[in-house]
Amino acid sequence: MALLAYVPSLIPAAVSLSLSLLLVYLQHLLSWRRRSRRRPLPPGPKPLPLVGNIHNAPKIKPWVGYRDLCAQYGDLVHLQILNKHIVVLGNPEIIAEYLDKRAANTSDRERTIMLELTGADVNFGFMSYGPWWRRHRRAFWQHFYPGTVEEYRPVQRAAAHELLFRLLNDPANVKDHIRYTFTASLTKVVYDIDGDRSITRQITLVEDAQEGVAQGLVPGKFLVQFLPFLRHVPAWLPGAEFKRLSNKWQAAAWSAKREPFAEVKKALSEKGEKSRSMVGQLLTKLAHAEATDRVRTEEEDIISNVASTAFQAGSETTFSTLTGAFLALSLHPEVLQKAHAELDEVVGPDRLPDFGDRESLVYVGAIIKEILRWSNPTPLGLPHCITEDDELHGYFIPAGTVLFANTWACMHDPREYERPEVFRPERFIRDGKLDPDVRDPADFVFGYGRRVCPGRHFAGESLFITMASLLHCFDIGPPLDERGQPIIIVPEWTDGLLSYVVDARCTVTPRSTQAEALILQAQSQIPGALASWSRSDAYDGMS
Repeated sequence: MALLAYVPSLIPAAVSLSLSLLLVYLQHLLSWRRRSRRRPLPPGPKPLPLVGNIHNAPKIKPWVGYRDLCAQYGDLVHLQILNKHIVVLGNPEIIAEYLDKRAANTSDRERTIMLELTGADVNFGFMSYGPWWRRHRRAFWQHFYPGTVEEYRPVQRAAAHELLFRLLNDPANVKDHIRYTFTASLTKVVYDIDGDRSITRQITLVEDAQEGVAQGLVPGKFLVQFLPFLRHVPAWLPGAEFKRLSNKWQAAAWSAKREPFAEVKKALSEKGEKSRSMVGQLLTKLAHAEATDRVRTEEEDIISNVASTAFQAGSETTFSTLTGAFLALSLHPEVLQKAHAELDEVVGPDRLPDFGDRESLVYVGAIIKEILRWSNPTPLGLPHCITEDDELHGYFIPAGTVLFANTWACMHDPREYERPEVFRPERFIRDGKLDPDVRDPADFVFGYGRRVCPGRHFAGESLFITMASLLHCFDIGPPLDERGQPIIIVPEWTDGLLSYVVDARCTVTPRSTQAEALILQAQSQIPGALASWSRSDAYDGMS
């Protein structure tokens, strides 16, 4: 009875709370109607109360799940997870229309707690669209625009030749050799640092940091993405695996950024050494500029961020692409035969391919395009985010909506590429030339709009010289069991923002004793070529 006495006093409070909630809801509804102008959201699965489409969002190989949703609802699909809007762009026309032609409103990045927790916030590719991002991109572009990347050809050539040599001496560890040689080349270009110890250290750091990007930034994978307060839970608490992982990822990302940068800065300031590297040139330019201490601090932060971005993004995407190439070639001997025939005709047996052969090596170019299509390192790309309320095909796209361009689906669309699951470089060739009417995978895999990868020209040069050299010197086949019988490898890729071939085992053997001799001769010239590239007089000649 005593409890009942309190009921009358609780009624006004309950009514007041209910009215307040109703008022908030009505304000939200009126604001939404005013913003949307009664335009509907794009079609998609029906959301549940409060949690939205959290049960519909694919968490394993999301590019496949999103492809299936587009098949059901159309090439423009909307999901809502809690209060976050997601729109999937499912075909090349919609991607080009929205991310390329309307880039002023679709070039932002979503700011999530996992960017900070994984250390990915030092990568300017993940930074919000605005002046700070522009300063980073401007610094990067100075050293990677088409005219400048030709300056790096000696380093790229040396990396390709080093890979040949390592494969000749130890053909069983393909992945290790790819990772080492391209880490070494980027360490040279970005920092002008040599030495096995430095390279091995960077490999370890980059592997851990990129695991954070690949796993930590997958939408919906960790609950902390939707409940940011969970970042404060201690790592030892049951269920706080994300905290233990993110601590490792963040530490690796920051070390990968700071350690080589500090080494270059020390050499410049204490020893007065010149450096042809990207970091060395940017620091030298800063040293001679008139700037306040605040601006100098900002510029040094930009330089170290840009260097880390170039180094990590370049090494991992190249690693993914080339491991995919070894898998594809081991499964398709007919492709290898055609490449050998073309190289024998254009290059001949007495030298290795070089950059000047690129235009003549049509089939090699087609193989590279097909590798990018068939084994895309970033199947969903990096998600874009829109800045202001917008409309697309009559549908309302609220500000802050996260946009996923399903690159993998575009590259595996049978309407664009017949039998897309088949590795067939011939699809890019017509009348003995690369067919301009077939969509170039490079227009997709390097990103879209103002967020297109600024290092794509460097990547293209590296892929060409490496693939041409490998195809010229080696036969690549399936792995063999203990009885010498071929092992059947079923192509499979890892999950995550970055995707890698699960099993790239293969046999790698030199085509001839003459090919072996070419490899050994090229390897003997690597130290001199790299030393020549690093010379101060070469540096003084750089623009």
